[in-house]
Amino acid sequence: MSDVLVLFDSRNGMTEALAREVCLGVDSVAGMAARLRTVPAVSSASETREAAVPESGPPYVEPSDLDECEGLILGSPTHFGNMTAALKYFFDNTVTEWLSGTLNGKPAGVFTSTSSLHGGQETTLLTMAVPLLHHGMIYVGLPYAEKALSATTTGGSPYGASHVSWNREPDSLSDDERTLARALGRRVADVARRLGD
Repeated sequence: MSDVLVLFDSRNGMTEALAREVCLGVDSVAGMAARLRTVPAVSSASETREAAVPESGPPYVEPSDLDECEGLILGSPTHFGNMTAALKYFFDNTVTEWLSGTLNGKPAGVFTSTSSLHGGQETTLLTMAVPLLHHGMIYVGLPYAEKALSATTTGGSPYGASHVSWNREPDSLSDDERTLARALGRRVADVARRLGD
């Protein structure tokens, strides 16, 4: 089995719900498996640190996860049209991996969640792609061949999967959002499998 790293930050549960759907898409591709990871929170107080292991949920990402995986799918809540500080902090500390080409030539996709339709979801997807492109990754989006992309009245974008909460309950992804998140996972895993052949 080859792994695709599904790396996300989520504080209210919506991005994690999308991440789990992305994992189902990855796992649907023969020979591929999702490796779910998250990042610790950052704090303006330099003496504050997160526990080495999260109290619940997936483990924190390690640089070795980047090396060991055949692809990466990155997810974050939308914070003013950009990824969260915690996710950016992780990527800001991947200079060693950038210099060694750890991610070069591997496929990548992105996903996000936001509470409002015009909350910056598409700019978040695009700004998350920038560090991945600097790492030499191959960007994989969602084409309009995915019928849910044309039908959705909630989340979804050709740049990646997304969720718009409209202030709904944290576990209420729409059917289209689930479909598109799984499609993103499936597409990145399929590209990774083909590149590995």
